[in-house]
Amino acid sequence: MKRIGIDVGGTNTDAVLVAEGKVIHSVKAATTADITSGIVASIKALDAAVDLKSGVDALMIGTTHFINAVVQRRHLTRVAAIRVALPATGALPPFTGWPADLAALANGGAWQIEGGHDYDGRRFMPLDVAAARAAARQIRERGLKHAVVTAMFSPLDASDEEAIAAILREEIPGLSVTCSHLLGGIGLLERENAAILNASLIALAEETIGAFQQAKAQIGISAPLFVTQNDGTVAEAARAAAFPVFGFASGPTNSMRGAAYLSGIKEAIVVDVGGTTADFGHLRLGFPREANAVVHVGGVRTLFRMPDLISIGLGGGSHVDLDAMTIGPLSVGYRLTTDALVFGGDRLTATDVAVAGGLLDLGERRRVAHLGADTVNAVLRRAKEMIEDHVDRMKTGAGDVTLIAVGGGAFLVPETLQGVARVVRVEHGACANAVGAAIAQVSGEVDQVFQGTTRGEAIAAARKLADNRAVEAGADADSLVMVEAEDTPIAYLPGNAMRVRVKVVGDIRVT
Repeated sequence: MKRIGIDVGGTNTDAVLVAEGKVIHSVKAATTADITSGIVASIKALDAAVDLKSGVDALMIGTTHFINAVVQRRHLTRVAAIRVALPATGALPPFTGWPADLAALANGGAWQIEGGHDYDGRRFMPLDVAAARAAARQIRERGLKHAVVTAMFSPLDASDEEAIAAILREEIPGLSVTCSHLLGGIGLLERENAAILNASLIALAEETIGAFQQAKAQIGISAPLFVTQNDGTVAEAARAAAFPVFGFASGPTNSMRGAAYLSGIKEAIVVDVGGTTADFGHLRLGFPREANAVVHVGGVRTLFRMPDLISIGLGGGSHVDLDAMTIGPLSVGYRLTTDALVFGGDRLTATDVAVAGGLLDLGERRRVAHLGADTVNAVLRRAKEMIEDHVDRMKTGAGDVTLIAVGGGAFLVPETLQGVARVVRVEHGACANAVGAAIAQVSGEVDQVFQGTTRGEAIAAARKLADNRAVEAGADADSLVMVEAEDTPIAYLPGNAMRVRVKVVGDIRVT
């Protein structure tokens, strides 16, 4: 199988061709404001090096556009939030705890109606269908295009969310509806927040993935398009457009999967140093360790499938302040080749310091000849301290660890670090993110409470649901393998209740 993997970062758009389990070639192109041009340029550069005309089976793209939109407060759409839980939870309406500037962009109105289920799966209150239809009419009058439905304990019983979604679509043809039980766990506010963020990004996701399709057509590639997800897997383009939050952390996750693939190491800490940030994660069995606690995204509490990552403002394009002896968090980003000193610019960056120190041969070294050895060493020492501190934070034990250094800015990672047994560098490591995209499989995951059944029956039922979700996401049904299965008895629930989490992965379906 021949695949093209592309990762659109803040500074560079990386592309690789992977065939027969080997990286054939990798290229870098500057990320462009319109996305499409950078992707087209990277694929053209790849085609110039290795002939792609013999056919490509899949195009896999990862992007940071969706998480950037939340963090930078851009390109968000107003959302109608319907909560099914009254008379409970009324004191904490939707958008509670949101930063004011983010809520102002996403809050299209909130409606609370009676209904939902209790913690043991029993009905809490009858569903108020009349109130749901009245809310739908008000949403239609406001001209909103996206809505979220969140019902109390809907992961146990999603019937109320599905009923409200059907009413909304009936009353407002063409309305995009996100049901929270498809995104998060039992926690009401965190699940609702994740669903609202998802709905507010759907318009951007459709536009972004449309740009990907346009770039694919412009190059003349007919292979199916897949978009990378938070857990190191991919989903078909249409599904990815419907669930953009599942791609929030796909960039660093791709790098971790690529690092595991290129090094053959399944258990290690990975640092991916790009042009703007350095991302730290922990590989377990070749996949990133998942966060099992509340994750704040843009200041909003959420709880859904996310890798356990730490990101800091350390990259090749990071601003360097010699007076304060700080690196980042500001970066020149994709303007590195115009703003950095070695390229004739007027901004001192980490790349300039590396060139002055002989770590890189880039641009014109004479432009940084004024940086003395003491200055260079001081900046590199500061970078080393930042890396050591965050490797230590990512550890789960006291011993020394293996650190895999990847990314275009990996020159900032020294060979010797406190708490690190060895630093591993790999061929094509600068494009590990694109490699991770190219090799990705498709996953299906279920995290649900089952009652009145045996452990084996509950796991089998969860496996069936996970298989179905993987196939819907574009997996080949015959290749599915269960990679995780956890069951936890819930003592406070009747009926032999247990929480079951199952994850399956499989190869992409090629038609």
